[in-house]
Amino acid sequence: MSSQVIQHNNVIPLETRQSIARRYHRVTRAINQEFWNSASETAHSLYVGSYGRNTAIDTSDIDILVEIPEDEYNRYTSTRGNGQSRLLQAVKNAIHNTYSRSDVRADGQVIKITFSDQMKFEVLPAFPQENLNGNVLYKYPDSNMGGNWKTTDPKSEQKAIREKNNSSNGLLCATCRHIRMIRDTSYTSYHLSGILIDSFVYEAIKDWSFTHKNVDSSIQQKTYEQNLLDYYNQISFNGLLPPTLAAPGSRMGLDTSKDWNVLGKILNKMA
Repeated sequence: MSSQVIQHNNVIPLETRQSIARRYHRVTRAINQEFWNSASETAHSLYVGSYGRNTAIDTSDIDILVEIPEDEYNRYTSTRGNGQSRLLQAVKNAIHNTYSRSDVRADGQVIKITFSDQMKFEVLPAFPQENLNGNVLYKYPDSNMGGNWKTTDPKSEQKAIREKNNSSNGLLCATCRHIRMIRDTSYTSYHLSGILIDSFVYEAIKDWSFTHKNVDSSIQQKTYEQNLLDYYNQISFNGLLPPTLAAPGSRMGLDTSKDWNVLGKILNKMA
């Protein structure tokens, strides 16, 4: 594959996106029937992760956030022992009733579903909370280390990515997808999280953009890819020290310690 970033249209085939939507609706309905006494296939859920940020490729897992009533939070918070684990099991059981032939399991913070065609969903149960600015944040369970609650802000992250992608004429999302393609083609044994990719590109892209007349004109001499590598080296002392990064929009801190070196390998390959 080319090391240069190009405009990719419909990176995930239509048939795959239709399958994702069907499964999303069935999972959402299962949660609503169990927790909300509703048969809705769209209420109380949203795409999150790379699919929600529009940076996914056809090998990406599909992440869904499903809202759970606040009464359930109070119930599992007051439960003796690991209430977070018990909540995950309750959500797992609700999904398993719909997908009894699929591999459905609770894993730390999410319910993982592996379908027969190897498509993978990760379902995050969460409780919506409005902060002082009127933004909706979500509390979600972490069953590790005895159990605790964490916070995420996917809507702010999606909004920030969407706005910068529009201002760059699509270059931001194209770059994030391109890095994923190289990761999943040449570095399959390495771990590199999607949110780290997206957060790095969001900061590194600066004012670069695809032009309207010729989508490749801003990168013909690989200057854009070199700019990404230069930024990587600048903020990490040539890759020696993983920097502090924050997610776009939410500004929540990211752990870069495990992923940073493989990102450098990919950027060197691109440049």
